Amino acid sequence: MRSADAELIARCRHGDLSAFEELYRQHASRLHALACRMAPTRADAEDLLQEIFLLAHRKLGTFKGESALSTWLYRLGMNVCLDFVRSRQGRSGRLTDSLDDEEPGAPAMPQTPPLDAVSRIDLERAIAELPPGSRAAFLLHDVEGFEHHEIAAILGVSAGTSKSQVHKARRKIRSLLGRPAPRVSGRP
Repeated sequence: MRSADAELIARCRHGDLSAFEELYRQHASRLHALACRMAPTRADAEDLLQEIFLLAHRKLGTFKGESALSTWLYRLGMNVCLDFVRSRQGRSGRLTDSLDDEEPGAPAMPQTPPLDAVSRIDLERAIAELPPGSRAAFLLHDVEGFEHHEIAAILGVSAGTSKSQVHKARRKIRSLLGRPAPRVSGRP
């Protein structure tokens, strides 16, 4: 653990409110971005951010320093967001389709404009339709830039599962955007 993180955590554990404010300032923007991508509305994202930091405050005593403070906070945040998504789906009675249920022999979608012509809104909607685990892995890898071993630690899965989830998410997003999957070594 970095000495600055260790000092900040020690101050937080001793009830120093200014230390927790500093922790919030250092990590809030990244956690807010995560919440915005996982929640359907900005108000929900704000609520999630507040919940993330309340949970962090309560659980700070359990932080062992085996990972970076930012990784630990991000994992807490991702868990809060995934719980929110799952509970929301349960309340609405919607079941998320499995990515594995796609028919392998389904006809290819007609060619559409290139990805840069796809609006950001369309992409956000496609990401929102992903199952929670795939969405989390995709966002952590392709948006946040985490490596698969880091995603594995954050989500509590194996690195292979992370790779699989990201691959499936990309394939599903291409499908949702109406684009055929690219050919790999001459195969569809």
